[in-house]
Amino acid sequence: MTLLEIMIVLAILALVMGLVIGPKVMDHYRDSKTQIARLAVERFADQDFPQWAVAHTSEKCPRSLVDLAGKRAGSDPWDAPYKMYCGDSAPAADTAFGAASLGPDGRENTPDDVRSWE
Repeated sequence: MTLLEIMIVLAILALVMGLVIGPKVMDHYRDSKTQIARLAVERFADQDFPQWAVAHTSEKCPRSLVDLAGKRAGSDPWDAPYKMYCGDSAPAADTAFGAASLGPDGRENTPDDVRSWE
């Protein structure tokens, strides 16, 4: 085999990898961001808020997610802050607290939002 034939085979392999494997890797990357956001909002609602409520019995809601979770309350995988719903802005009548990520589009009340109460 000549060097030219080897280069052609490598180019074909690179093309196949780019067309077949690349999109699947990007889909997994996109899905992982959503899973990270889901885990974070569920942690805020299911772990952090109950612990905060036990420690602060005189208060109804934390002032912010930073008060609730400290440094872990940073930004979501799309570099936007997580939203907190508590008290009058609670997501449902039977839910005292909720947390959400606005998803990849960064707009509220769209299908890609990640919410702790859903």
